[in-house]
Amino acid sequence: MQSVVANTMAMKPSSNNSNHNQNQNQNQNHNTNHKPRHDALTVSSIKKQQRELEDPATKAEMKSMAARALRYLCAGNVNICRSVTESRALLCLAVLLEKGHEDVRYNSALALMEITAVAEQDSSLRRSAFKPTAPVAKAVVEQFLGIIEKPDSELMVPSIRSIGNLARTFRATETRFIRPLVKLLDETEPEVMCEAALALNKFAGPDNFLHETHCKEIIKEGGIKHLQPQVYFGEVGLVQLPCFVLLCYLAMHVPDSEELANEDVIHILEWAAKQQVFIQDKEMETLVNEAKNRLELYQSRGSKGYH
Repeated sequence: MQSVVANTMAMKPSSNNSNHNQNQNQNQNHNTNHKPRHDALTVSSIKKQQRELEDPATKAEMKSMAARALRYLCAGNVNICRSVTESRALLCLAVLLEKGHEDVRYNSALALMEITAVAEQDSSLRRSAFKPTAPVAKAVVEQFLGIIEKPDSELMVPSIRSIGNLARTFRATETRFIRPLVKLLDETEPEVMCEAALALNKFAGPDNFLHETHCKEIIKEGGIKHLQPQVYFGEVGLVQLPCFVLLCYLAMHVPDSEELANEDVIHILEWAAKQQVFIQDKEMETLVNEAKNRLELYQSRGSKGYH
């Protein structure tokens, strides 16, 4: 993985000295072409032996530094993320996330979070690096799932974000991420609840082709009961708004749900439509009104006996 860091560092723009480097490389090639190949092999063997002699603490520190470097190199950079995902580094990060020391795991989680954030915005990278059937993608996703199923981990937030970033890669049958995310809506830590709601919004939002399927699964896992108290009493500016947006998505995309009717969600939407915190801008006002109108339409039809 350290070699991947070196290669990605080399991808940074260096136009000021490119001509000088090109001439220098040509001279070096001319001077070194006659050297026997076994020299390179000898150097490689020496480096391998040196790594084997390093103590575990030094190795762990080097791995942590490499993962940390990848985190910053990958942030917002499609080309570097593609270079990482096409190498063995993605699998290395998954292994380190599972078996590394504390700092190594944390920096690996942050590096993967940056890679998935770029993949969320770049469909080509998303399809090539995180295909549901790809073994490496499966290994990465399994690590995220294992982390969010075990509360009280400092890896929780980056893992939740990564799952949200990959929401559009999961197939209709891949519903096992919904349950632990819904359970996290009942967490005591506001930041975790906020991140869980934001991740679920990426499953339930209109940008996700399978939003209706995911919304039904969220309702099935008891999402409405978790959302109600957060909409009324959740921390303002952190938990309340993303939970309310998720409730609106559920009302918009599954308006015929019996759970929505039984939990009287229409009254929550009517109350929220009068609260400034929920209608801060035109986009939010439109979302609230559309959710309320669709729910009113379907519930009025149901009360009249239409099916």
